[in-house]
Amino acid sequence: MTSFSSVLPIDSEAGFFVQLEKAIAMSTFRSRARCAAGSGRSSARRVCSYFLACILQAACVVPFASTASAQCAARDVLQNRLKPKSHSAPASEQPIRSARDVATWKTITIGTFANSLTLRNELASKGCSVGGQAAEILARPAFTVSSQKTNVELVHLSPAQLGFTFDTVTLANVYARAQQVGLKLAAAEVGPQLRIQYFDQPVGEFLIIGMEPIKTWSGEPIILNVANGGAGLILIGQDGRAEADIPVTSRFIFVRSHQPAASSEVVGSVAAFLPP
Repeated sequence: MTSFSSVLPIDSEAGFFVQLEKAIAMSTFRSRARCAAGSGRSSARRVCSYFLACILQAACVVPFASTASAQCAARDVLQNRLKPKSHSAPASEQPIRSARDVATWKTITIGTFANSLTLRNELASKGCSVGGQAAEILARPAFTVSSQKTNVELVHLSPAQLGFTFDTVTLANVYARAQQVGLKLAAAEVGPQLRIQYFDQPVGEFLIIGMEPIKTWSGEPIILNVANGGAGLILIGQDGRAEADIPVTSRFIFVRSHQPAASSEVVGSVAAFLPP
């Protein structure tokens, strides 16, 4: 696979990202074909395709700028993990019925940048890589930052903890169940803010940001994924369609709501789509 190691100024990214996404799409198509040939179950094929897509995006990310003060490079990540620190609460694997059943995993701060451009420049200054789809939505008008500095409590859980028992579940059902138990979708800003506030992320961890999707230039709905693929810390995009299949072992980030859980009317409206 081609190595994309040059640093691109923001105003020259568009053409590069178009070519990058074409390469990812072609590679994903070929990998899905190989995966399908080796699997007898449709659900297994979907899970396999999902992880192949994650690996491809991790391999094809754009190094989004300077290494002068980089903290996202693999060497810097290792050093960060060796430093003494107070660790976030470990993620529980127990099924939950309410947001009260899951501990706050990490608290981050949003609203610390004047606009999305300065936020993207901060990613660059830290040496954090940004995938093509993620870079597209960070540059879209729909991506906004908070005008007020606010601490946000994040929870970290899997669809399996929300009660889903099949191999995969649609993104829409994950969102519906999360909101049913009293969690909120994250603002789009949470993804890049978590990326620059989580420098000791373990290798192999991919955290899907539970957020409203933002459309790329071509109209594809995308959500963000904060990841450490082994070559450094990255921010990538993934399928944000309501019907997108998500493995139940995936890890999601939602925001703890300080409002009451969904009303009985809301719960009833989504009950038909949720597991018992």
